[in-house]
Amino acid sequence: MDRDDQTPPGAPGAPARWTSSAKAGVGTALTGASRIWFTLSHGVLNEVYFPRIDTACVRDLGLIVTGPDGYFSEEKRATRSEIRMIEAGVPAFHLVNTSEDGRYRIEKTVLTDPRRPVLLQQISFTVHEGERADHRLFALLAPHLVNAGADNTGWVEDYKGTPMLFARGTNGVSLALVASVPWRARSVGYVGVSDGWRELSERGELNQAYRRAEDGNVALTGEFDLAAAGDGKILLALGFGVRPEEAAHHALASLQNGFDASHDPYVEAWRGWQAGLVPLDGIAGSGPNAYRTSTSVLAAHRPFGFAGAVIASLSIPWGFNKGDEDLGGYHLVWPRDLVETAGGFLAAGAVEEAKAILGYLEVIQEADGHWSQNVWLDGAPYWDGVQMDECAFPILLADMLRRGGHLTDAELERFVPMVRRAASFVLRNGPVTGQDRWEEDAGYSPFTLAVEIAALLAAADILEPSGGAAEAAYIRETADVWNDEVERWTFAEGTAICTRLGLKGYYVRIAPVETADVASPLDGFVPVKNRPPGDDARKASLLISPDALALVRFGLRAADDPRIVDTVKAIDATLKADLPQGPVWYRYNDDGYGEHADGGPFDGTGIGRPWPLLTGERAHYELAAGRVAAAKALLATLEQSAGDGGLLPEQVWDDDDIPERELVRGRPSGSAMPLVWAHSEHIKLLRSLRDGRVFDLPPQPVRRYQVDKVVAPFRAWRFNQKRRALPAGKALRIELPDAAIVHWTIDGWATTHDDATAANAFGLHVVDLPTAAVPSGTVIRFTFRWRDGDRWEGADFTVLVDGETGVAASHAGG
Repeated sequence: MDRDDQTPPGAPGAPARWTSSAKAGVGTALTGASRIWFTLSHGVLNEVYFPRIDTACVRDLGLIVTGPDGYFSEEKRATRSEIRMIEAGVPAFHLVNTSEDGRYRIEKTVLTDPRRPVLLQQISFTVHEGERADHRLFALLAPHLVNAGADNTGWVEDYKGTPMLFARGTNGVSLALVASVPWRARSVGYVGVSDGWRELSERGELNQAYRRAEDGNVALTGEFDLAAAGDGKILLALGFGVRPEEAAHHALASLQNGFDASHDPYVEAWRGWQAGLVPLDGIAGSGPNAYRTSTSVLAAHRPFGFAGAVIASLSIPWGFNKGDEDLGGYHLVWPRDLVETAGGFLAAGAVEEAKAILGYLEVIQEADGHWSQNVWLDGAPYWDGVQMDECAFPILLADMLRRGGHLTDAELERFVPMVRRAASFVLRNGPVTGQDRWEEDAGYSPFTLAVEIAALLAAADILEPSGGAAEAAYIRETADVWNDEVERWTFAEGTAICTRLGLKGYYVRIAPVETADVASPLDGFVPVKNRPPGDDARKASLLISPDALALVRFGLRAADDPRIVDTVKAIDATLKADLPQGPVWYRYNDDGYGEHADGGPFDGTGIGRPWPLLTGERAHYELAAGRVAAAKALLATLEQSAGDGGLLPEQVWDDDDIPERELVRGRPSGSAMPLVWAHSEHIKLLRSLRDGRVFDLPPQPVRRYQVDKVVAPFRAWRFNQKRRALPAGKALRIELPDAAIVHWTIDGWATTHDDATAANAFGLHVVDLPTAAVPSGTVIRFTFRWRDGDRWEGADFTVLVDGETGVAASHAGG
């Protein structure tokens, strides 16, 4: 270190934070050589990902302008930003950032070098007030290498005689920043104390003695030599690599090749990919670029090196309030989102992408047949919940590809073991889910039940041709039983909501697992997440969600079924938000996942806000009901819920404007944007409107339950589904995890029967008790003698034959 060099003060810097999740653009090159994914917000680059799409390495990279008389202006805070794709469906972006005081304009074109891991910005700087020579332009870079803002080291150094700014993290990733014009000054420092922003805002100069900042939350700052920009343009290259020298090599090579050498192949690759898609542009009055924006979002969220993986979003919800503790954000793979995304690809005609997703799901399936709640790209679980819809959705994808003729016989045979393992897991552990699709509560969810039942019927069709006739029969029988029970588990009647709205009943959001303490699951309470302590329990019969529309989307119930029609009335009366763009729906009443009342970020509690995704789902319901005009209107609402760059958010703001928090009624909130799942729903809706039918509606439940009206001759009892009642005329099927003798009676043990279970192909041990002729009012009592160890269960269980529905008592709520 030179004697004039100084260690910047303030180590290790302020606590690291991520940045806004309200992205205006996301992009990447369609080549494996690039390995960079970038996002744009507030007119600047923010999270940049390398070398995998699940590892963020930069918080943001923006510009600062200074001038006479202490003038200081930061681009991301003091400009009005306009953004557009340089061409429809090509996620390279042109930004125009005009200072709010009218003093300057910055224009940028942003893309990645398709041949190497380098992010390029071509920058033009124009001064409208005063002289250009009196103003100075700086780049401010905040490295957060490998999902961490702490423990980064930054320094000033040259590479082969070219001045650069460097940083490295603790996990073997480095970056280098170089410009096409010389740096007039370079500095590094600790964020909040000695970084370039603070130096420039307080002193107007960089402290060039600050040449190295070790192990902290650091920032790199460099001043461009504006006089050296002959044509007025500056090319800024941000390179990445394992070693600093590697990052510098890539950055310099890209810089020397020039902007056009990257721009042209980047654009041509995206043009080629878009040209192969089904032309759904302008369907039903869709915006001119909306379809191509959605398709580019799906494609830009794919990694290279993990074929078929797609992350949920290149964002961290409320990232400006999140630190290193939030390693995953939404840049993880959720199996549910992944299958929904595969449907979006398939609707757009991108068949190979959908098939790759099925292959990826095959690889990351757990040994027991389930899929983890969410995973890193390599399949390592992040959270440890089990959601039964996620375990069933891959079966539906396999079946959609099969029915569409997209799988050869050999390919289908390859996926049969995956389907068998998944169906086995669902059969053993369903219909109860450990978490609903909102990743919160356990129990009977109409959405999850619809996916499970549809997937079981699909699995039966897939397994039967390969000699699985007995397997297929059992699978269908189980699906029939669960379908018969949907109303008993989830249809509430006689509640205060029914009285207020004049309804016979409605499907609830979720009902807890059956226990001996309540006559019906609907009499139980649901521990609603994200609520303040002491205010988190809700009566199951009073919780409503648009999730019930899945019963129509997956074919179990008709759109005009009176129970569905009443449920829609309850949904609209309880959950619809009328916003400037049209109606958008909440996930459920008393949801706590969203900003606080004052607009403060979600921090474990909050108030749930409307989800545009649910508007897309509602549009599909309207189409299923034959109301095409209503579906088209909701398509417009969905598209108008997008941000300025056309990206669809997870949630939109539903209250009065709070300008200081950038919250505007009907506009994206601080949650994730873009949400890939929402863009997939948008693409499927366009395809559905073009085809005049719901694109991803599985035909098996429609045929079996709406046309053939199949019902099950029995009801099932199992340890995770301890039913208390049985309709007269039905046999009682006992399904156990191990072999046993069922010791049972219908006359209070005056006479007894012993029936042995039989093992099936799915790890269950089953016996049907001949109870169909037992009169109403009979109490069936039973216990088990387990064959393993010849031991008794030590407890008796009872089921009342109640003569009608199998519901032993009213579940009317207050």
